[in-house]
Amino acid sequence: MSNRIAEAKIQPQARRSRWSSARAILPYLGPAFIVSVGYMDPGNWATDIEAGSRFNYDLLWVVFASGMIAIFLQILTAKLGIATGRGLAANCRKHFSRPMSYFLWVTAELAMMATDLAEFLGAVIGIHMIFNLPMLTAVWVTGLDVLLFLFVIRYGYRAFEFIIISLIGFIGLGYLIELVLARPDWVLVALKSFVPTLNPDPTFVFVGIGILGATVMPHNLYLHSTHILTRQNAHSRGKKLFRLASLDTVLALTAAWWVNAAILIMAAAVFYRNDLLVVSIQAAHRTLIPLLGGFAALVFAIALLASGLASSTAGTLAGQIVMEEFLNIKFPLWLRRLLTRILTMIPAVLAVSLGVAPVKLMVLSQVALSFQLPFAIIPIVLFTRRRDLMGALVNRPGTTALAILIVTLIIALNVLLLVQIFNIGS
Repeated sequence: MSNRIAEAKIQPQARRSRWSSARAILPYLGPAFIVSVGYMDPGNWATDIEAGSRFNYDLLWVVFASGMIAIFLQILTAKLGIATGRGLAANCRKHFSRPMSYFLWVTAELAMMATDLAEFLGAVIGIHMIFNLPMLTAVWVTGLDVLLFLFVIRYGYRAFEFIIISLIGFIGLGYLIELVLARPDWVLVALKSFVPTLNPDPTFVFVGIGILGATVMPHNLYLHSTHILTRQNAHSRGKKLFRLASLDTVLALTAAWWVNAAILIMAAAVFYRNDLLVVSIQAAHRTLIPLLGGFAALVFAIALLASGLASSTAGTLAGQIVMEEFLNIKFPLWLRRLLTRILTMIPAVLAVSLGVAPVKLMVLSQVALSFQLPFAIIPIVLFTRRRDLMGALVNRPGTTALAILIVTLIIALNVLLLVQIFNIGS
């Protein structure tokens, strides 16, 4: 009897201990979730929908591989911030020549413009589908998201993180509903997620690289390395903070991988299965109505709007960090948001006015991101292998070798894509 009483006392204490441990971890979660919203932005929707409707589940393994690469690189860049006390852009300015720093800054800005264009167009399409507004009107209405951003940011970064995480939760829930309605072949999904499938179609490579560019986003590497410093304090620094940051990254980017996979799975299960090639988000929305019903189409549109607003807002924070750290200046966040929105609206208005399909711009912007990736990854590899910078958090030889392999793979895929584009053009 005494043993049972002792066990009964120990079990609640163990549960309280586990609960206390979980509560102690919660304050350190957040930076990677801000980053993760960029991994499920409308550019991903465009590439994943085309991939699923054109090639069934055959590119699911690319989504999985891209997700694993993203987790690896985000952990590396977070480690750089923790070890050096400064972000990736600030490290570039400190350790590279001025011309090289300016070059990297320009490439980062161009990549973020491409990203924001895709995110903005996604929100525009979401507004258009929900309220049945003309596309040009939806462009101007979506431009007012500047006011929403200013309202949220005035309450501080924790409120900002809460809003972003809530939107991520809604996007994930939306696609859970879509998958329940779509009823995919789960055995084939599991097989195609982990067993590589190749296709001689040149579009297969183009869309595959688009998935990589849409999943591993350069500006997120800059954002994470700086934003992780908001969690650094007397109780968490060095290896302890790195462990917590790694947990945060794995949780957040696994959620992002799930959303990306869900988009492709839905497209394959609904569109490919019915012999429908869907290369436009608007067409996907229209096609869902007769196949899965109006509720599924509405959930799709609202989730797309949430994706565009959340990812664009996080992108503004990344843009401010990149500009301030590369140029060593202070730049108001609201002004950065305003300038970004103006610069993005110009090509969006032109594209809509000229009848250019927004999804084509979105997929092209994701491919362009893949070309910028090496300019963000190579500095991370160079810095994290230096013991004088990283101290106890310096890369192990195997980690550096894997990072070099990833950079080489991305460059090789970009060269292959250029060759294919040249051959198609000739």
